[in-house]
Amino acid sequence: MSKYGTIPTSSSAGGGAPLGGASPLHFISRAKARGASALATRRPWRELGDIHAIGLPPSLGDAYLRVRANLAHFAMNYAIVVLVVVFLSLLWHPVSLMVFLVCMLAWLVLYFLRDEPLVLFGRAVADGYVLAVLAVVTLGLLLLTDATANILSSLLIGLVLVVLHAALHKAEDNADDEVGRWYVPVPQPPSH
Repeated sequence: MSKYGTIPTSSSAGGGAPLGGASPLHFISRAKARGASALATRRPWRELGDIHAIGLPPSLGDAYLRVRANLAHFAMNYAIVVLVVVFLSLLWHPVSLMVFLVCMLAWLVLYFLRDEPLVLFGRAVADGYVLAVLAVVTLGLLLLTDATANILSSLLIGLVLVVLHAALHKAEDNADDEVGRWYVPVPQPPSH
């Protein structure tokens, strides 16, 4: 019986053992499943770009509540927007772009797509250490390419775009969907 086109369900599938005994095929299929589930939380771009939902908030408190609700509702869309801004800023720095892509791949493999602890020399490495080492290595490599100011400014531009949109987009329609998922709504004081 042929197993062509099937995805192995156990980590004992044939092949090498790159991370925790899993085969490369298992790792790739797990990465695809995680990517698909993360992208499933993305909202339609039409909803994000609806110009009829844009309006000034009546108060600073309402702006804060809009930002909270919209950050929860459009979290994946906003992450994509920020990554696209950073990517576009690196197009004029090809070496930095390659370093950025290699670092992003390292983050994916060593931090985001792992189900099991990283094992080095027979010892499990805690996630905090992996996070710290990846952050230091990424920062060091970006400092070596002289793109740190470029990346920080593009991150700042992306964050300003996200917060500005989140404050101006009326969140009445989507606030009820997100209650309990990301935040607990602040009760409104009684009107006298």
